[in-house]
Amino acid sequence: MVCFDRPLLLTTNTDFNMKKLIYFCLAAAAMVFASCAQQSQYATRVEKILAEINDPNSEYVVVISHRGDWRNWPENSIPAIESIIKMGVDMMELDVKMTKDSVLVLMHDKNIDRMTNGKGYISDMTYDSLMTFNLKRAHNVKTDSLKIPTLREALLCCKDRILVNVDHAYPYYKEIVELTEELGVTGQVLMKGKSSVDKVAEDMAKHENNLLYMPIIDINKPKGQALFAEYQEKGVVPMAYEVCWQKNGKEMDDCVARIHETGSKLWVNTFWPSVCGGFGNDDDAALVAADPADVYGQYIEMGATMIQTDRPEMLLDYLRSIGRHD
Repeated sequence: MVCFDRPLLLTTNTDFNMKKLIYFCLAAAAMVFASCAQQSQYATRVEKILAEINDPNSEYVVVISHRGDWRNWPENSIPAIESIIKMGVDMMELDVKMTKDSVLVLMHDKNIDRMTNGKGYISDMTYDSLMTFNLKRAHNVKTDSLKIPTLREALLCCKDRILVNVDHAYPYYKEIVELTEELGVTGQVLMKGKSSVDKVAEDMAKHENNLLYMPIIDINKPKGQALFAEYQEKGVVPMAYEVCWQKNGKEMDDCVARIHETGSKLWVNTFWPSVCGGFGNDDDAALVAADPADVYGQYIEMGATMIQTDRPEMLLDYLRSIGRHD
């Protein structure tokens, strides 16, 4: 039984009154979860992860791997994805660019200089020209055969196995939706952004089906504060917010409290100090700590149930030790 046939993180559509839309999203989530909860098993791992996300009472912590297992494989590569799937990670964050001949490929940077043995901007190169270069590992050593994967290849690898967060990808929303619809994976692909409620609604109204969507809130910055205020003032309740902050304090505390009050889930990032309150709060701090709980425990206490990390194996070990992941 397929439990998820609509993007439940999506909260905006120009054809709906906002209040009706909120009711629709929350009611749909409740019905979906109730239906799935009656099953002893899920048809796919993706269904199970989505059920946890959409269950407001679930304490399961969704683990998102930032660019995949880039410590052992080239970031955004197929082996980096396969590795985190084997670990039990719930979501793969990958970065998307478009070639000169309109092929969507996986790459964080605008050029290929850092990640391959070639040089040049992806937007100036055809897909065939990209295939003449090999990917490099994190320690700058060229691989013998690994190529830059296409988004199509990555989505086929992830289908029914792991959720996907496409980053740096909003300019290609139309092309990505067309691809996910063709492959039958639209319901397992998430896009996040900093656009206004109305802009997201306008863009998504153009499509019959949409990707999951989540706002990014830089709560210590004026634009982030304004976007969060817009969601609150318009009464739009996303299933989750990604919150970034540079310093702890009242702004962050008030934001987190409001997110929990309105029923959304909280996504935090632990890969860089600049997005989680400064040094001493990130993955590397957890690595050198006497106990990873000294770092990761603060996010559990904060009520975060979605964590994006550069050290997925260590985070998974910690979460399993406290019964917050399977």
